[in-house]
Order: sequence, then C-alpha cells, then structure tokens
Amino acid sequence: MTETTKKTPYHHRNLREALVTAGRTLLEERGMRGFTLRECARRAEVSHAAPAHHFASLDDLLAEIAARGFVELAAMMAAEARRATDPAGRLVGQGVGYMAFAAANPMLFRLMFSQERTEAAKVVREAHFATVAAAIPDASAEVKVRMSDFSWATVHGFIGLVLESQIGGAESARALKARGLAILSAMAETVMRAGGASA
Repeated sequence: MTETTKKTPYHHRNLREALVTAGRTLLEERGMRGFTLRECARRAEVSHAAPAHHFASLDDLLAEIAARGFVELAAMMAAEARRATDPAGRLVGQGVGYMAFAAANPMLFRLMFSQERTEAAKVVREAHFATVAAAIPDASAEVKVRMSDFSWATVHGFIGLVLESQIGGAESARALKARGLAILSAMAETVMRAGGASA
C-alpha cells in the first residue's frame, strides 16, 4: 500500500481546519523557509494533492492563517484592555495584549505583517483607533488619527525590535517586560496629553 492510499481522503470533514492547524504549527516550528503545502498535508494526514480542494496555493493557506492571526490579536488586545479601569490604563493594556501575542507567536506575527494584508489588518487598526478615541474624546479627528498611528507604531516598533533581538537580547524576561511597560506608559501619557487629558 502506497503512502497516498494510507492518507485520509481529500473530503475529510475537517480538512480545512486541519490544514490551518497544521500550517500554524509548522510555521512556528520552521518559519517561512520550511513551510510547504506538502508538509501541511502530511501533518494533516491527507494526500499531498488534498489541500488544493480548499487552498489553491501556498499563499492562500498563508493568507488564511494570517487573517485568523489578526482576529486573535485583536481579541487579546481587547481582553487586556478590559482589565484596566481608566483610559490610559486601557491604552497600556491594549499594548500589553499586542506584545504578548507577538511574543507567543513570533513567526505568525512576522507573517501577518510581511505582506500587504490591509483588509485583514483592519480589525487591529480599528481597535487602536477606538481605544485612542475613547481616551481623548474631546480631541479633534486629526489628533485622534495621529495618536492612533503613534500608539500602534510605538507598540509594533518595540515588539518588532525585540523579536529581531535588537532590544533586550541580554535582559531577563522580567526586565524586558518592565521595559515594555515603561514604553507603553510613556506612549499612553503622550496620547493623553495630546488630547488635552491628564494621564
């Protein structure tokens, strides 16, 4: 019996989910260089041709994984923001969720921002704006947009540099976390001041 005939038929009931799950795991283990549809199929225990019934190409599977990543990222940001009881605290909490997601899923995070995924990233962009707008309700629309960009750039820039070992490479996890919180606190203070509110 050949390897192909041992595999689950392509119409496996949960094949799409199995491929996404296998792809997500493979991505974190090997990164983009070791990511192939054939390996995803092997891990999902189906023939190497089966993925074509759900994903026309490797890029289609990666796009699906990235899109789900953005949804998870937004959910983690919201969960951490809800822990706070004041506007500045929610800005910090949202940033904590962002950084925690990136740290836990470094390869997925890189994938999400490696190509133009404007539509998929919309949920995260809107989350940043909503939190900033709620923190400085009396600010002009221009200031809200500028501070939303600033908050996202600050959070993304910091964790991006951490993931690339440009920041905190020799620091303990505790020290690096404290450093991140200091950055987020400074960001929140800047936003609040720009909007005419006190942090």
